[in-house]
Amino acid sequence: MIRRFWPAMTWAILILILTGVPGSYFPEVRSFWQWASPDKIVHLLIFGVQVFLIILGFKPQYLNSKQRFKFVIGATIVTILYGLVTELLQHYVFIGRDGNIFDFLADALGAFLGLLTYYLLKMKKILNQNIN
Repeated sequence: MIRRFWPAMTWAILILILTGVPGSYFPEVRSFWQWASPDKIVHLLIFGVQVFLIILGFKPQYLNSKQRFKFVIGATIVTILYGLVTELLQHYVFIGRDGNIFDFLADALGAFLGLLTYYLLKMKKILNQNIN
């Protein structure tokens, strides 16, 4: 069972590493809107992928509809909490990093977008082979 979660766990470790690297290691890209900066888009993407990988790691076909819904919501909540933890680590632990409420909001929005992507693909039957 744990093998199915390797992609999600590997991705979570990658997120932790990237959020712990000092900001000076990344190129600075200016944007007209702070909320739509490349940094926020990266947050959206990495946490969206995280939710998606967690959901795919589990075999939802063994669950009934109600259980599946709870699991998918749980995966989203866990990802949002992971985003909160990474921001707190940036603020209090990682040197050269700064935790930011807007980054956390981008993490949470990314988690919801990953959830939405899962359901849209499931509705289009693209994931139907792997997920019932």
